[in-house]
Amino acid sequence: MIQVLSQPWPWYVAGPLIGLTVPTLLLLGNKAFGISSSLRHICAACVPANIDFFRYDWRKESWNLWFVGGIAIGGLIGNQLLTNPAALTIAPATQEALQQLGVHDFSSGLLPLDLFGWASMTVGKALVFLVLGGFLVGFGTRYAGGCTSGHAIMGLSNLQWPSLIATVCFMIGGFAMTHLGLPFLMRLAGL
Repeated sequence: MIQVLSQPWPWYVAGPLIGLTVPTLLLLGNKAFGISSSLRHICAACVPANIDFFRYDWRKESWNLWFVGGIAIGGLIGNQLLTNPAALTIAPATQEALQQLGVHDFSSGLLPLDLFGWASMTVGKALVFLVLGGFLVGFGTRYAGGCTSGHAIMGLSNLQWPSLIATVCFMIGGFAMTHLGLPFLMRLAGL
């Protein structure tokens, strides 16, 4: 069983399992799936401020905090017990495209060490990739009224027009960052 769990699952198994979270949450009390709202709940619980955005009964949404905590614990358990010993296979075309941008070290698996290794982190690179990137993700999530998982999984399954618009914009933004923003940021970071 551990061997089955530690292997990458095909899209036709993992996709429906992720998709089944929507009807499960709806059946378990009309709960909406999304991750970004949990940060709001944490801030409302831990930082009692007189800010309208954080003045609500966050306890009604405490299930979401348990859900996010389960994701974190599951990630830790999966990393320790279910790691796949096989080398990660990256398509040759993807490796070539990344090498043209200055990314050469794929030995760590999913994250190239040229970009995300602590040894390669300069102050400028950390500011660009971590601080500015984190701000943009947070701003975009708040501006769009939710994160990609909330809109693309929950919103689209409920046939919500704003979620369709947000998901299309997420995709366009992802393509633009991949082909325009990432090369610019790589030059800016000195890679």
